[in-house]
Amino acid sequence: MYLGTQLPARNDDDYRVMKQLGVDNICADPDGDWRSWDGAHLSRFREKIEGFGLKLDMLQLPLASVPVGRAQCPDILLAGPDRDQQIDLICQLIENCAAAGIPSVKYNFNYIGIPRSPMEKGRGGAMAEAFRWDLMDQEEAGPAGVISEDEIWDRIDYFLGRVVPVAERSNIRLACHPHDPATPPGYKGVTRVLGSVEGMKKFVSLHESPIHGMNFCIGTLGEMLEDVSQVPEITRWFGARGKIMNVHFRNIAGGLYSFRETMPDDGDIDMPAVMDALRDTGYKYMVMPDHAPTLSGENERGVAFAFCYGYIAALLQERRG
Repeated sequence: MYLGTQLPARNDDDYRVMKQLGVDNICADPDGDWRSWDGAHLSRFREKIEGFGLKLDMLQLPLASVPVGRAQCPDILLAGPDRDQQIDLICQLIENCAAAGIPSVKYNFNYIGIPRSPMEKGRGGAMAEAFRWDLMDQEEAGPAGVISEDEIWDRIDYFLGRVVPVAERSNIRLACHPHDPATPPGYKGVTRVLGSVEGMKKFVSLHESPIHGMNFCIGTLGEMLEDVSQVPEITRWFGARGKIMNVHFRNIAGGLYSFRETMPDDGDIDMPAVMDALRDTGYKYMVMPDHAPTLSGENERGVAFAFCYGYIAALLQERRG
């Protein structure tokens, strides 16, 4: 396993800084409409990234963590009339990644985005994302309307049935992010089926393949649990089965329905124990920061991620002995 990042570069100097901070592998997207990302376009982007001494390890499919009203492929989520056409385009993009030498893709199956309550102060006054169920609007209808849990699983199954065989032939890893955060069933009209450990286990069992698994977010996993001390053990379960395709290495203070995001060293999840679980189960891909508190001063995201890179790199170095 190795240090990675998904922090978008504002300019070429950001790529240089990533390399200077010890990052060798990144998840990034080229400019332009994703439908124009043919093999040649992706190859040129990969070559640009390699020019900074970095490896383009992953890109984002047009299934992001946004409400369905802003989704790029809404008919995949809603079983709309253009579902098959949108899936065909995603299958083509996966094949284009293979042609361009990009080994993995990440995606979400998300209807309501990433719900949060007002930001809260963390260490030193840094502002952090939070979720407090008692502060949420619990009555408002969601952007997708009311969809039953069975319908959501049927749509996931349909998507995987089309996409997994293509990715398997192309040898492209598929990394799906769990639902962030867990919410009570039926919140905003939907049950977040990937917002529980049981749901994640069911997901990876569908259309079983060595290339089909999770964009395994440690913070999101903690958000599903009343007892976050279980996070390393659950990580071992998925790692032992080869179902972790990428790792978002972030921490939280709190747990189910009530938490604040933190720096990796400052929360309730035992992050060194998580890294031990990844090592012991043979995980061999990127470990990257995800969300981070908003710091004071200029380039607050870049500075926060730099701290996270150092923390992850130190844990990785320690485990290599």
